[in-house]
Amino acid sequence: MGLFITFEGIEGCGKTTQMQLLAAFLETHGHGCVLTREPGGTPVGEAIRGIFLNSGNTALTATTELLLVTAARAQHIHEIIMPALAGGMIVVCDRFFDATAAYQGSAGGIDMALIERSHELFCAGLRPDLTLLLDCPVYLGLSRSRARNDAAGLALAEGRFEDKDSDFHERVRLGYLELARRDPGRFAIIDAGASIGQMQQQISACVRMKLREHGYAV
Repeated sequence: MGLFITFEGIEGCGKTTQMQLLAAFLETHGHGCVLTREPGGTPVGEAIRGIFLNSGNTALTATTELLLVTAARAQHIHEIIMPALAGGMIVVCDRFFDATAAYQGSAGGIDMALIERSHELFCAGLRPDLTLLLDCPVYLGLSRSRARNDAAGLALAEGRFEDKDSDFHERVRLGYLELARRDPGRFAIIDAGASIGQMQQQISACVRMKLREHGYAV
């Protein structure tokens, strides 16, 4: 069985850059790696992503969001994640269940018991072996994310959450930190206000430790 690593955090925390750096680190040490994302990762998931993130879909409720991401995740697990883990690969995923707990639960107001139950029923209760929470102040993450979307012309296609106010994102951040507090054996909190190189060093140290725990050579 392989190893399942997830990256979590508010918008603009630097997940994409650090995932690419981690993939290079793993490959340098001879470990096969699959990079994927949520919502997305499969054709079905990417189609759902288009609905989920489009800033024109202002009427989406938190309940609808939960149903959409759960459907995308169920397909993702079946089609990508479990086959890769069964083949001994290391799966590195941009967001997973904790994002649902933070965004639709802590910030969106959906009862956490319902979110947990949905995950158990439709996603086999799968949990990562290691979750890297890239934590930074909301003002910093949002400014980065909005600037990135504007530069890439993605403000409409992928900017629905950037359009939400800072109070929403503060609830997301606090939700993530509470999840990490409750599960310190799985979570590692990374200072996402640091430089790219400093973040990479923090992440590499955490991943090395987890690899050793699971019998990988590093």
